[in-house]
Amino acid sequence: MERAAQGAESGGGSNSSSRSSSRATSAGSSPSCSLAGRGVSGRSAAAGLGGGGSRSSPGSVAASPCGGSGRRREPALEGVLSKYTNLLQGWQNRYFVLDFEAGILQYFVNEQSKHQKPRGALSLSGAIVSLSDEAPHMLVVYAANGEMYKLRAADAKEKQFWVTQLRACAKYHMETNSKMMTQVEGQQKNLVHAIESLPGSGPLTALDQDLLLLKATSAATLSCLGECLSLLQQSLHHAGQSSHRPGASESILGWHGPKSHSTEQLKNGTLGSLPSASASITWAILPNSTEDEQAFPPEPEPEPNSGPELVLSEDEKSDTEDQEETELGVMEDQRSVILHLISQLKLGMDLTKVVLPTFILEKRSLLEMYADFLAHPDLLLAVAAGATPQDRVIGFVEYYLTAFHEGRKGALAKKPYNPIIGETFHCSWEVPKDKVKARRTAPPAPAGHEHPMADDSSKNYKLRFVAEQVSHHPPISCFYCECKEKRLCVNTHVWTKSKFMGMSVGVSMIGEGVLRLLEHGEEYVFTLPSAYARSILTLPWVELGGKVSITCAKTGYSATVIFHTKPFYGGKVHRVTAEVKHNPTNTIVCKAHGEWNGTLEFTYNNGETKVIDTTTLPVYPKKIRPLEKQGPMESRNLWREVTRCLRLGDMEAATEQKRRLEEKQRAEERKRENLRAPWRPKYFIQEGDGWVYFNPLWKAH
Repeated sequence: MERAAQGAESGGGSNSSSRSSSRATSAGSSPSCSLAGRGVSGRSAAAGLGGGGSRSSPGSVAASPCGGSGRRREPALEGVLSKYTNLLQGWQNRYFVLDFEAGILQYFVNEQSKHQKPRGALSLSGAIVSLSDEAPHMLVVYAANGEMYKLRAADAKEKQFWVTQLRACAKYHMETNSKMMTQVEGQQKNLVHAIESLPGSGPLTALDQDLLLLKATSAATLSCLGECLSLLQQSLHHAGQSSHRPGASESILGWHGPKSHSTEQLKNGTLGSLPSASASITWAILPNSTEDEQAFPPEPEPEPNSGPELVLSEDEKSDTEDQEETELGVMEDQRSVILHLISQLKLGMDLTKVVLPTFILEKRSLLEMYADFLAHPDLLLAVAAGATPQDRVIGFVEYYLTAFHEGRKGALAKKPYNPIIGETFHCSWEVPKDKVKARRTAPPAPAGHEHPMADDSSKNYKLRFVAEQVSHHPPISCFYCECKEKRLCVNTHVWTKSKFMGMSVGVSMIGEGVLRLLEHGEEYVFTLPSAYARSILTLPWVELGGKVSITCAKTGYSATVIFHTKPFYGGKVHRVTAEVKHNPTNTIVCKAHGEWNGTLEFTYNNGETKVIDTTTLPVYPKKIRPLEKQGPMESRNLWREVTRCLRLGDMEAATEQKRRLEEKQRAEERKRENLRAPWRPKYFIQEGDGWVYFNPLWKAH
C-alpha cells in the first residue's frame, strides 16, 4: 500500500492526455493509515493506483499521518471522469475530487480550476452508487437529496475503483449519522418521560399546551431524522444488490422511532373525549381509507350482486357545484386536538388505526378526486391522434404531467372522504373535436381507418368515467374512462396506504393504470406517485414524490418521471423531471422539467422545445346527474349531509352525520361476515392482482 501511494505521488503511469499531473492530496504516507481501514482492501487500492496506460486513472489516494491527536485525516481521491450533462451536450470530461473526510464529491471543468469554486457537489452520506450498462464503464451516483451524477470511467478497473471508494465513503458517513441518532433518541425519551411523569393537576401538568407542543415537535423531529436515516440505510443495502434505485413505494416505509405509552389509546379509539372542533379549518391528513371512517349510507343498500346501473347521458348536467376549500390556519380550539393526536403517534403508524377529526375533511370523495385528474380531457384524447409511436408516447407524458394540478382543490392539504365499499361515482366530459389536436400533424388517415361511430357527426367527443370502491381491506379504488369515437380507454386500480412520518403524512398510491389505444394496438402501463402532507402543525400543504414509469411493450418506448420532494434546506417545491426513451435504440427522444402545478418545459431530440403552463390550460367541467337522480351509493348522494354541514361550518352536525354512516357500515360488515357472503363489486372484476372494468372497450370491439 505504501508503495502504491508513493507511485501515485510520482505520477503512477502516463495519462497526460486527460490531465496534466497526478498529485497526492495529503502529506506523507503511512501503512497504518491505509484506506483498508474504511473497508477498501489494499489490493483494490493498489490496483486503482497503478494506473499504467489508463487515460484517466484516479489522481491520488495517499494515506495521511494519524497525527498526535489520534484523529485521522482522510485522503482525497481525484481524477478525470466523463459526466453526462444534458441531451444536447452529451458526455463531457470533468475533473472530480472525492473528499473522504467531508463526504463530498465535487467536480470542476479541469484540474487547473480545482482551487476555484466547484461546478457541482454531492453529499455522499446515504448516497447510492450503482453500476449501469447504459454506456461502457458507466456508474451512477444518486444523492440523498435527489440529485444524480451519471459518470463514465476510462476502463473497467478504474470504474470499479471509483465505485469502491464512493461506496466506502457513503457507508462511513451513514454509520456516523446512525450513532448520533441513537444518542438523540435517548435524550428524546428522557424528555417524554419527564413530561408524562408530571402530576395530573396543579400549576404544571402533562397536558400543558406548551409541553404538548414540545412533546409533539420533539417526537416529530426525531421521527423525521430517523425516517431519513432509515431510507438512506435501505438505499445502501439495495445498492449492493441491484443497479436500480429503490422505487417510490419504499419511500414511506421506515424507522419506527420512540414508542409512546399512550399509542394504544389511538388504536382503541379513546380520543373521542377530546374537544370537538367548532369551525372549519384545514389540516394535513390525506386519503387513508380508515376503518372507522368507512361508512354505509342511512338509505337502503343495493344488493351486493346487483348488476351495473345504466347512466343516461341526457340526465347529466354541467357541474356547477362550488367545491373550493376554505384555506384557514389551525385555530386554537383545534390545536389542542392536533397536538394531543400527534404527540401519541409513532413513526410508521398505519393511520387506519386512528380516528381523525371531522374538521380536516374536504367536501368530496376520493373517487371524485380521481375524476378531477381528468380535467384536461382534450390532452388525453389527443394522444390517440399522434402520427407515430413517438408522438403518442410523448403526448401521453405531456398529459400525465399536467393531470395532477386540477386534482387538488386549493394549495393547502385536506382529506377527501374515504369511499366506502360499494360507493360509485359517475361523470362525463364533452370535448369539442376542433380542440383535440395531435402533438404533430398526422398524415391523412386511409378510408375507414377511424371507425366512425353513429354519432361521429356531432361536434363533440364524449369521454365517460366510472369509479368504484371495490375492497375494504385493503382499501382499493378502481376507475375506468373511455371514448368510443377515439377508441381510447383507461383502466386503473389504486390502493392508498398512508403512514405517519413525524411532521408529515405520506400516502403511497399502490397499483397501476393502463391506457389502451385500440386504433394502434398499443397499451401504456403507468404507475402513480406518492403524496405527502407537510407542516401539519402550521399551514399544511401537499407535494408529490417518487419515481413513476410509463411503458409500451409494443413500441419499445418508455418514460421515467420523477416527482422531487423539497429538500430540508433550500430547493424548489413541486419539481418534476421526465425522460422519454426508445429502448431498442437506446435513444432519448424527449426530456421535461418544471413544476407539476406550474410551468413545464419540454425539449425534443430534434431540437424543438415547448412550454406548458398548467395554470392556464382550459378546464372542462364534469357533467354529472343531479342528486335526485343519483343512486343511494353514488358519492355525492351518499355524503350529501356531511357535505351540507361542512358548508355551513357546523362541525358537530357533520361529525354526527359521519358517525351514522360509520355505524351503518359496521352493521352491514358484521352481517356479511355472519353470512360469509363476500362483497361483489358492480362494475369491476378482479383478474390476478388487478381489477378490470366489466365491459371494457377492448372487449366490446
